Amino acid sequence: MIVVTGATGNVGRPLTRALAEAGQQVTAVSRHAAAVPDGVRHVAADLAEPAGLEPALAGAKALFLLLSGDLHAAGAGPADVIGKAAAGGVRRVVLLSSLGVATRPFGTTRIAMRALEDLLRESGLDWTILRPGGFASNALWWAESVRTRQVVAAPFGDTGVPIIDPVDIADVAAACLLDDRHTGQVYELTGPEVITPRQQTEVIAAALGSPVRFHELTREEAKAGMTRTMPGELADDTLDILGSPSPAEVRVSPDVHQVLGRAPRPFADWVARNVTEFR
Repeated sequence: MIVVTGATGNVGRPLTRALAEAGQQVTAVSRHAAAVPDGVRHVAADLAEPAGLEPALAGAKALFLLLSGDLHAAGAGPADVIGKAAAGGVRRVVLLSSLGVATRPFGTTRIAMRALEDLLRESGLDWTILRPGGFASNALWWAESVRTRQVVAAPFGDTGVPIIDPVDIADVAAACLLDDRHTGQVYELTGPEVITPRQQTEVIAAALGSPVRFHELTREEAKAGMTRTMPGELADDTLDILGSPSPAEVRVSPDVHQVLGRAPRPFADWVARNVTEFR
């Protein structure tokens, strides 16, 4: 049995499907009831309350751990999740971390994630750590404005990073859960090329077959929009990366190819699969 947390998200959903299609028994964990592939068991649990994970972890051999906001929730004890996994008999954990742990290690969110990485390394479990950069699916932030006004509004229009398709992250995670050759590895996951918001807009327009205008926001305008859904500190952290990426943050990593034997998918592939979101 393999347990997938965050199973209804951009990474967890394709990971759950890939494992089920590989013939694995899978338990999908999310906060609320959700549709899952045939044969997959679903358990509703909040990772900020690790005791609720015990039914999901019973009999599991491996765990995909995606904490995201649960890492920083009030009263959260992410260490307890790893402890519960070990106590329940889990032997392998694949942790979804962040490239920022290496490139910007002193931010509050990065310090917390690095502490969790270190705890996992010292847990006695088999482990693999995945550190993706920016997600192609972040373009969904623009979906409503594209649908209603044919415009993408974003800051730093000509500054790019090698964003990654979440399905590639899921495919790497599946490989790491199923093959012990990846034990003890840290993989940095990026897309195949640096792409700017202006270039992403052109890709979306081509997929739609209709014009989409790019409108460049100031940093202040962008932060005002972002803080509607995230803490101001996290918004500033994100904008720092988007506006002034370091050499390490624009580097195209070979790790997807190393694990999967193929190049990561370009942004155009993600758009083609999700184009209806922009219509």
